[in-house]
Amino acid sequence: MWNLKNLFQKHALEIQRVLQKSGHGSDVAEDLTQDAFVRLLVSETSQQADNPRAYLHKVAKNLAVDRHRRERVVPMDAISEDRYQALPDEAPGPEKIIADRQQLALLQRRLAALPLPMRRAFELYRLHDLTIAEVALELDLSVSRTWTLIRQAYVQLRAGLDD
Repeated sequence: MWNLKNLFQKHALEIQRVLQKSGHGSDVAEDLTQDAFVRLLVSETSQQADNPRAYLHKVAKNLAVDRHRRERVVPMDAISEDRYQALPDEAPGPEKIIADRQQLALLQRRLAALPLPMRRAFELYRLHDLTIAEVALELDLSVSRTWTLIRQAYVQLRAGLDD
């Protein structure tokens, strides 16, 4: 397993600069960089990668593309009424709605069951959009301990959801 603290210290600024050069603002680049490291923490396949630097760059690039796609706006007047009516209904069916509600309830129970420091770190990072450094400062923890708590929270929350 890699030393995440060393990887972060060695590559975070480099990845952030690459993202900024590709047109992202410094705040967005910082968020994408941190998200890439979170993916590294929680992804099982990342531990098998031979080159963590290349893996991080690839993940950051993919996250940037995903963000761009989400933020892309399609003008409503660009779609004719006939084409709009012909679009398939993408609303989930009743089975999907029930399954999603059950999964949400399970996640809420698991989140409530996490040890308080772990739950607090996860909530500040994921629900309140604080950076890892901001969470560490808020909880008076080291950045590496904060990373560990958040990773453990992800692992515990994900357990059994893919079944």
